[in-house]
Amino acid sequence: MVKIRDIELGEFPLLLAPMEDVSDPPFRALCKKHGADLMYTEFISSEGLIRDAIKSRQKLDIFDYEKPIGIQIFGGDEEAMAMSAKIVDATNPDILDINFGCPVKKVVSKGAGAGVLKDVDLMVRLTKACINSTKLPVTVKTRLGWDHSMINIMEVAERLQDIGVEALSIHGRTRAQMYKGEADWSHIAEVKNNPRIKIPIFGNGDIDTPEKALEYKNRYGVDGIMIGRASIGYPWIFNEVKHFFATGEHLAAPGVKDRVEAARDHLMMSVNWKGERLGVVEMKRHYTNYFKGIAHFKEFRTKLVTSFDLQEILDTLSYLEENAEEFSFSNPV
Repeated sequence: MVKIRDIELGEFPLLLAPMEDVSDPPFRALCKKHGADLMYTEFISSEGLIRDAIKSRQKLDIFDYEKPIGIQIFGGDEEAMAMSAKIVDATNPDILDINFGCPVKKVVSKGAGAGVLKDVDLMVRLTKACINSTKLPVTVKTRLGWDHSMINIMEVAERLQDIGVEALSIHGRTRAQMYKGEADWSHIAEVKNNPRIKIPIFGNGDIDTPEKALEYKNRYGVDGIMIGRASIGYPWIFNEVKHFFATGEHLAAPGVKDRVEAARDHLMMSVNWKGERLGVVEMKRHYTNYFKGIAHFKEFRTKLVTSFDLQEILDTLSYLEENAEEFSFSNPV
């Protein structure tokens, strides 16, 4: 049984990665429905939280059906991180997670996210400031290091564990790699196999099929796997991985009706949470992924991504559902 403090996650948990502009409550609800064991919010700026920025505050929205859930924050200032930890504490999630892995320039340039990998002493101070300001278990998500000449994940893991971090999720790339190239899980395995490391170690990066999940589970010995990009438009991946672990067989891939149902649920939850206009607009980024691989779908994809009228979108989805047998997958699973 993998545990973070007293939170039981099962024998080999599957985690939903925190993804900016993706891991919001509607998307998390679908991933939970389809087998995610632990989820994290989109990352939240500590500076935004203490300035009472509306977008940052909205990201604190969590719901009982999502539990266990962690709220993730980032920042490069100790005082701001400490104050943010107190704000997060008051919203009563299960976990406070710190992002030391985001590679995007606007975050790194502020000395936050993966930028902190260049200064492990600062990382320790920022983390300790959060631990001292919350009663929640604190976890961290990070990368292997800044670049291949500075892979310092072992030092990071040992020092974070020593100050009280209770689990570590490691993306198998450096900051310099961004999301390019292949994730290197060998360094993640070295951390997991270090006899000094007692906390759960979760691996992240490139898991996009049940076969790869099982291969990496067996090869690298991690305590669980965090899945990110492969779940976008495909929340079914969590239960597919679990079923493959248990039986060695594949679940039937979701058909057109399944995809329509998921897209519609996602849309309506987004509208209910964000309001109709924003819910409709922000849902546009998801349709291509939900209906990926369906032959002769361009006309309907165009309707979904160009319409700003909720009823028109719902009518298009209903047409797809009612005529699902007319569509086929160009690359069947």
